[in-house]
Amino acid sequence: MKRSAPPALLVAIAIAGCGGGSSHTTTVVRSSKVEVVAPSADKAAADGSFDVERLYERESPGVVTVISGDGLGSGFVISGDGEVLTNAHVVTTGTGSRIRPSSQVYVKFADGNQVPAKIVGFDPNADVALLRISPAGLTLRPLPLGSTANLRVGAPVAAIGSPFGEEQSLSVGVVSATQRSIDSLTGFKIEGAIQTDAAINHGNSGGPLLDASGRVLGINSQIETSSGESAGVGFAVPIDVVRNSLAQLRRSGKVRYAYLGVQTLEVYPQLAARFHLGVDHGAYLADVLGDGPAAHAGLHGATGDTTAFQGARFRPGGDVITKVGATPIAHAADVSLALTRYEPGQTVRITVSRDGRERVVAVKLGERPPDTRPTG
Repeated sequence: MKRSAPPALLVAIAIAGCGGGSSHTTTVVRSSKVEVVAPSADKAAADGSFDVERLYERESPGVVTVISGDGLGSGFVISGDGEVLTNAHVVTTGTGSRIRPSSQVYVKFADGNQVPAKIVGFDPNADVALLRISPAGLTLRPLPLGSTANLRVGAPVAAIGSPFGEEQSLSVGVVSATQRSIDSLTGFKIEGAIQTDAAINHGNSGGPLLDASGRVLGINSQIETSSGESAGVGFAVPIDVVRNSLAQLRRSGKVRYAYLGVQTLEVYPQLAARFHLGVDHGAYLADVLGDGPAAHAGLHGATGDTTAFQGARFRPGGDVITKVGATPIAHAADVSLALTRYEPGQTVRITVSRDGRERVVAVKLGERPPDTRPTG
């Protein structure tokens, strides 16, 4: 089963291959109250070498311990203004509509400084929280944010943090897989998660996963385990998802998600041929919620009798989504990812295959509820 890396300890950072031979310039901006070491990521070495020692030396001062009323977690500095990112579950209790922020939060730095932090806001759907501290009297090392757009399986990564309370520990590994689906603090899934074999244990929650150049690939969030300890299968919320949360948290302290109101299944060629779906790939509408935007717009969910197929149960009669706006949909998870480009209240054209024919339906999107189970 997948478990959140609990707030019991601190952070884990995954380090991916870093440039061993590239030049590195550190810019220090000083004032009478705060010293900020400007973010500066190396370029990966042409020969693919992975200078873990250099990466740790440069990035670990930006990793912090997050202490809340319910335990310990991890985080990392992202700006000289005192912004810190962590997991939402590190600084909250409960799930869904019952989630509540911790009443007291503190941030502890590698140099021993410990200061109170304000929760600017949190996004339970992406398990992301934004904290703010006063930078006065501190030396801040913001970590640069990267991208997962071109992330490949096998890329080296590293984790820095405090597994089981052992502060500023380093672990290394590779990207084991991309585009995984993991649990959020609501009933919805976090799509596009990064899987890694870099050791992530209890207390790693909220720490950064770094690429070869020292840029943040994601926020370490969960492990899959049967024993409660690391089994070499850890997951990070991808930084591209985090960026969406961060932008809204900075603006309003909360994050709103567009909502379609459907449950989807993966379409593959054999399934499509057996049930005459009309397309080989897409997101099959196993259910369309009666009070949701998709139902109001006339999208069709499954209606036929349940049939056994290849060891699973399938009900025919549903539409297959092939596009959301101009975005092609090849997999069931693509629907949720495509909807992140829209805001509640916007109207989007959904292209579906129905009875072997292509149709386009205009849907006015709703706002995702706090704790329902559908995906979409």
